[in-house]
Amino acid sequence: MKNLVILGGGYGGMKILNELLPNHLPENVTITLIDRVPYHCLKTEYYALAAGTISDKEIRVAFPEHSRLDVIYGEVTGIDTKDRKVILKDAEPVSFDDLIIGLGCEDNYHDVPGAEQFTYSIQSIEKSRLTYSVLNNLGPGSVVGIVGAGLSGVELASELSESREDLNIKLFDRGNHILSSFPERLSKYVENWFVRNNVEIINNSNITKVEENKLYNHDQPIDCNVIVWTAGIQASKIVRDMEGEKDRSGRMVISPLHHLPNDEHIFILGDCASLPHAPSAQLAEGQAEQIVEVLKRRWKGEAPPASFPQIKLKGILGSLGKKHGFGMMAERPITGRVARLLKSGILWMYKFHKG
Repeated sequence: MKNLVILGGGYGGMKILNELLPNHLPENVTITLIDRVPYHCLKTEYYALAAGTISDKEIRVAFPEHSRLDVIYGEVTGIDTKDRKVILKDAEPVSFDDLIIGLGCEDNYHDVPGAEQFTYSIQSIEKSRLTYSVLNNLGPGSVVGIVGAGLSGVELASELSESREDLNIKLFDRGNHILSSFPERLSKYVENWFVRNNVEIINNSNITKVEENKLYNHDQPIDCNVIVWTAGIQASKIVRDMEGEKDRSGRMVISPLHHLPNDEHIFILGDCASLPHAPSAQLAEGQAEQIVEVLKRRWKGEAPPASFPQIKLKGILGSLGKKHGFGMMAERPITGRVARLLKSGILWMYKFHKG
C-alpha cells in the first residue's frame, strides 16, 4: 500500500480529501491526515470568534470518514525528506510515499521587540479563543490596539466595534489608507464606516516596540489594555526550516506542478507555497485540485500534465460587522449590504457542501 500523507486539514487539505473521497482513491493507496485539531476550521472567520460574535462550533467542519483515511491528531515537529518520514511530538514518526505540506502560516512580527510576547493573535483557532477570552473580559472604556489594517485587522476591528461598543478601538496601519491592496475607493468606504462607528484609524504608523499593555508608534508610547497583531504572515516554521529556495515570507518555491523542484513526491500547498497571488482559501483550493490531478495520473502510471493554467480567483470579500461589507468581484469593487450578503452566502454554501 502507498501512503499519501497530508499535513494540515485547512482549506487545501480539506479540498484534497473531498476530491479523492469517497470514490477516487485507488485501492492500493491510503491517506493519513495529520492536524493539531480534530476538525477543519474556517480560518476566514477567526476574526468573528475573537470578537465574540460567533461560537466556536460555528467555524468547525468535520473531516470526511473513509476506511482508508487515518486521521492523526498531533503536532508536526519536522520532516525527514531523505527517509520519507514526518516527525511528530510525543508520537511515532509517520512514513509517506507522497507528502502534501499544508501547515498554514504564522504571524510575522517583523523583528519588532516584544511583539510576539505581548500581543494576541487570530492565526489559529487556539489563539483566537485566547484572544476572545481577553477581549471579552475587558472592562468598559478599555483600549484595544489592533496592529495591521489589512483584511484581518479591518474585519476584527469592525466586528469588535459592534460586539463591544464600549471599547476604544485603535487601528494602526503603515500606509496612507487602510486596505492598501484594494482600490482607494474601497479603502475610503471602509475608513468612513470606521469614522461612523468610532474606530480610530492611525495611518502612517510604525510600531517600533511593544511592551505589556503598551505599544510604541514612532517610538511614542500608547497605552493599550489589549494589543492584537494582524500585521503580516509568514510560512509555518516547519517549512521555513526546510532546505530549499524560499521567498521573503519563508514560503517554498515550487515547480509548476506544485511539488519541490528536486522532489516530485513532496507537494507544498497554500500559505506554505510561494505563488504569484497573495495566500487565500481560494488559492489553496485551486492548488489542491491541480495536485489531485497530478496524483491521479501518477497512480495510473500516466505522465503528469505538461502544465496547468494559472489559478483564477473569483474575488475577495470582507465584512464590516454583520450588515455591511466590501470586496472585489470580477475585478469590480462592491460595497454595502450586497457584499456582506455575498460573503455570508458563500460561507453557508461552503459549510453545507462540506457537510
